[in-house]
Amino acid sequence: TRAAHGAAGPGRRAPAVRLGALALVAAVAVGAWSIRRGSEIGVATAVPTPQALPTPASAPVDPATWQVPGMPMTERLERIRLAIQAYPMGNRYANADRARWLLASGVPEDPSERRQYEIRVAFNLLYAGRTAEAVERMRVIEEGLSAARSPNPRALAEVRALLAIAWLRLGEQTNCITRHTADSCLLPLRGSGIHVDQQGSAQAVEVLERMLAADPGDLVARWMLNLAHMTLGTYPDAVPPEHLIPESTFASEVDLGRFEDVAPSLGLDAVSLSGGSVLDDFDNDGDLDAVFSSFGFNEPLRFFRNEGDGTFTDRSSAAGLDGLFGGLHVVQTDYDNDGFLDLFVPRGSWLGEEGLHPNSLLRNNGDGTFTDVTEAAGLLTFHPTQVAAWADFDGDGWLDLFVGNESIPADVIPAALGQEDTSKRPTHPSELYRNNHDGTFTRQDADVAYIKGAVWGDYDNDGRPDLYVSRLGGANGLYHNDGPDAEGRWRFTDVGVEAGVTEPRFSFSAWFFDYDNDGWEDIGAADYGQPAMGRTAELIAGYLGLPTEGDHPHVYRNNRDGTFTDASASLGLTRPTFTMGSNFGDVDNDGWLDLYLATGDPQFESLYPNRLYRNDAGVRFQEATSAAGVGHIQKGHGVAFGDVDNDGDQDIWLNQGGAYAGDGYQKVLFLNPGHANRWLTLQLQGTRANRAAIGARVKVTFDEAAGPRDIHATVGTGSSFGANSLRLELGLGAATAIRAVTVRWPGSGLVETYTGLSVDRAYRLVEGTGVPEAIALRRVPIAAP
Repeated sequence: TRAAHGAAGPGRRAPAVRLGALALVAAVAVGAWSIRRGSEIGVATAVPTPQALPTPASAPVDPATWQVPGMPMTERLERIRLAIQAYPMGNRYANADRARWLLASGVPEDPSERRQYEIRVAFNLLYAGRTAEAVERMRVIEEGLSAARSPNPRALAEVRALLAIAWLRLGEQTNCITRHTADSCLLPLRGSGIHVDQQGSAQAVEVLERMLAADPGDLVARWMLNLAHMTLGTYPDAVPPEHLIPESTFASEVDLGRFEDVAPSLGLDAVSLSGGSVLDDFDNDGDLDAVFSSFGFNEPLRFFRNEGDGTFTDRSSAAGLDGLFGGLHVVQTDYDNDGFLDLFVPRGSWLGEEGLHPNSLLRNNGDGTFTDVTEAAGLLTFHPTQVAAWADFDGDGWLDLFVGNESIPADVIPAALGQEDTSKRPTHPSELYRNNHDGTFTRQDADVAYIKGAVWGDYDNDGRPDLYVSRLGGANGLYHNDGPDAEGRWRFTDVGVEAGVTEPRFSFSAWFFDYDNDGWEDIGAADYGQPAMGRTAELIAGYLGLPTEGDHPHVYRNNRDGTFTDASASLGLTRPTFTMGSNFGDVDNDGWLDLYLATGDPQFESLYPNRLYRNDAGVRFQEATSAAGVGHIQKGHGVAFGDVDNDGDQDIWLNQGGAYAGDGYQKVLFLNPGHANRWLTLQLQGTRANRAAIGARVKVTFDEAAGPRDIHATVGTGSSFGANSLRLELGLGAATAIRAVTVRWPGSGLVETYTGLSVDRAYRLVEGTGVPEAIALRRVPIAAP
């Protein structure tokens, strides 16, 4: 949906306007990125002939087709891919196939049906990535509506909105994609981010000016007009004063130096749809490798090996990942305690009953390859799934698993997400698995809700990890780990209401982190907003300081008594962000955890920047986005912090790209420019605790000129959408010496103190030894462009 803000008065918002007939076809594609490099722009290309296409299935393919016991995972996923092609009208993301079926079906004879048909075709072509064809069709539709004896203003406005979006997208394809540079799509646009091929944005300006002439209060059109002028290099001078969004809107409160995107020079800028991201050392050579997944069902999991010499090698095929399609998220673990990090890929997210897809547990064989062991491990189920979180919740030294499934709440999310009668939809209980220590798991069902985020953290410091879940369309939950009952079944109690951590009601990613360094885990929950609100208009209103109905990121400060205080307002987090992926790390090594929020919405109009917030000593979060050069306007998803070049500061690995087939984008690696502060890298290894030491609590005590200081950290992957390195990469501010590192090991509860460590060094801490082992990490020569 799209919201238009009328001119009823300062700060007053007109009712949200749906895309009329276009809302009926708002389903969008999961499929191949179909941009043809070098194709002529503005000329409609040939369409498939009806005779070349089979008759579409009249009903979805029975999921039993891919639920056969013993079937290899790659065959299951291939059958799902073929099922999507066979019944595209049942999958709201299958626009590429929908466009083919519509074009093959023929033009209706009835004039009113013909216009509906043309709009549906144009919409699906746009969202399938066949943008030039979509533009030509929408131009014809606009001309017809304008020439009508009694033009329909509402219909004309909506068609123009779609046409403007199409022109902007065409400009992105011919510049940000085919002429990709390190400055592409970073707001505010500058340097090589200015478009070379200016046809798309120039045409968009003309359409947007017509829209604003008809409705001067349309905030989305105003935002896109300013954005289009940025791409042309004519912002701010050429923007009409009454529509200008001033440069001060994008100003940073603090300058952390510019983080350059080095993915193009490293060969990491692969184009794909939305997905997860991981930075970690999968071959135990001391360098962080890069992994990303893709929502697309012909885009497999990708693995890039860090060679340690300033290059990365695509080892996806060699690692055995071919055919492992789909997966909006991916997270690392060491479920078998063998010292090699494994991967878990959830699938089916956002697809409702069309998303009865299997997840994947991929065992790291220790030789550079992975094997899918999902069924053998007892983890083969078929539900729409977004998130998976690992922790040793029963304290036996082996990592257990929570899988958050998606059950549509009928009273909150009706047809806006393509669920016409959600009250009759089956529920999908989330899954809680205990590790059996032999490569298998035992399941017990858990929460039933639309789970979008899940993270483990010991909020009450009792030694048992608790679980926080974020829900789309419901109160978030905090599940206290009560331990086993008399029969040995593990029990959890939802204390979210009593603890005061239930907002926002439309959440996506979430995380535990100790933002104020008091030794007690705090909670972050990002806002995503209701689909019917018009996310883009709400976010723009927030930028402009206008009243909004949108929520904001919530950060809950731990009160150390089982309750939390919502500190969002005092921390400066009061405006909508509409965050999907997120994570935290210490980008300036001052010892305080900063936030990177990857923002967006599936709709093409959602062109607003990701956000970087610097933690100012636990007092507030400062806007740092523009000065750092990390305000990407493509759809932000999985975020991973990690020191890719082993120089002591954390870089950011970012999965950009949307859900629709026409919305793929290059992956991004932001290289940290470095700061003067000191650092410490710790690799923890459990013996009685789980080998990866996930859940270990660490306190570092060090001296600064002003006196001794403590910082606190927890071993883990961070946020629920993105996966940080399991190495602890810690900023120490102006430390002159390290007094001690204290570790409370998970499960075993052993508390050890390590001494004799120096600043700006890396160490391995092995449980039970009490002695730090120095690690000589090789510096990886990666230079900013």
